Amino acid sequence: MENKKKEPLLRVVKHAELSRGQTLLLRLLAVVQALIVGGLFIALIGYNPFEIYGTMISGCFRSAMAFQATIKFCIPMCISALGVTLAFKMKFWNIGGEGQLIMGAIFASFFALFCSDMPHYLLLLVMFIAGFVGGGLWGLIPAVCREKWGTNETLFTLMLNYIALYTISFLRDGPWRDPQAAGFNKIARFDPNATLDKVFGIQAGWIIMLVLVVLVAVYLKKTKQGYEIGVVGESRDTARYAGINVKRVVLRTMFLSGGIAGIAGMVQATGSDITLSTGVAGGVGFTGIIIAWLAQLSPAVSLLISFAFSILVKGSSVVQSTYGLSTDCADVLQGIILFFIMAMEFFIRYKIVFRGHAEKTPIAASKKKEEDEA
Repeated sequence: MENKKKEPLLRVVKHAELSRGQTLLLRLLAVVQALIVGGLFIALIGYNPFEIYGTMISGCFRSAMAFQATIKFCIPMCISALGVTLAFKMKFWNIGGEGQLIMGAIFASFFALFCSDMPHYLLLLVMFIAGFVGGGLWGLIPAVCREKWGTNETLFTLMLNYIALYTISFLRDGPWRDPQAAGFNKIARFDPNATLDKVFGIQAGWIIMLVLVVLVAVYLKKTKQGYEIGVVGESRDTARYAGINVKRVVLRTMFLSGGIAGIAGMVQATGSDITLSTGVAGGVGFTGIIIAWLAQLSPAVSLLISFAFSILVKGSSVVQSTYGLSTDCADVLQGIILFFIMAMEFFIRYKIVFRGHAEKTPIAASKKKEEDEA
């Protein structure tokens, strides 16, 4: 007797393509659910959810200084998201935005520390190029290894993050150690000549961010190289059949991806931190991955989501100082919100079918009709 395999209780099947309105509605629902569950968490620890949420929002806009701080958080997140967008569009899973940001900061910091007597704007230009090249070279390493030896880019780029981070530790404790640190291991603060100017009270990185949003959008949508990235991402075989040099596209795109992340490092070191430290990235590279994924690799949407994330980060710090909440509570609240938003992305693409419920697809419907007619 033939053993019939038992149907699983739950199955995950791909959704039929949803309309923009349905997708938007599901994402708004995720935000509402996140706020409700986050409110329950706040209530359980003894605080009024409405007061906490109100403080988070008002804390980001209550003064010019608060708004400037919110934008300061937004800048590196958005630029990092733009960097990984290029790689992800090509389906090269670049998890090394953190390390590429750090290497960009290191390359730029060399000129800030040892060439600070150059003319101001020439020095900033040199540091900008150095940051781009540093991040680009760090992104190029896993691309070369994948194309030559077939290495796994996810693990490779992830491990490079730690190498970049410990490179700062080596420089801080050794050749770049500040001799005036009075026994502490740290790198000296940059000379004012090597720091980004402020525009409307905010470091000029926000201008660089907006320019990059436009440039990346135009590059992906309006240029031949952007078209080649999309074709390679869809199918390497199709790209080769169309006469595209896949290896060249991969290497070029990863250099650009890492270079943009390197710019984020240069901006963070010279515009916000005014020095080089192991906290220069602070998880921004990983946050950029989440932002790019939530934005569906759209540069303009990445800008909006980055601003929303910066409100969450700044608002959490305001709540912490106002109500005495620990940083752990703020992190839990952020995690709840991110969990619901990211979980809803799953349900936008897939649905869960219970045992005994047939999947309603055109093929299944056609097959059932043929069986009924027979």
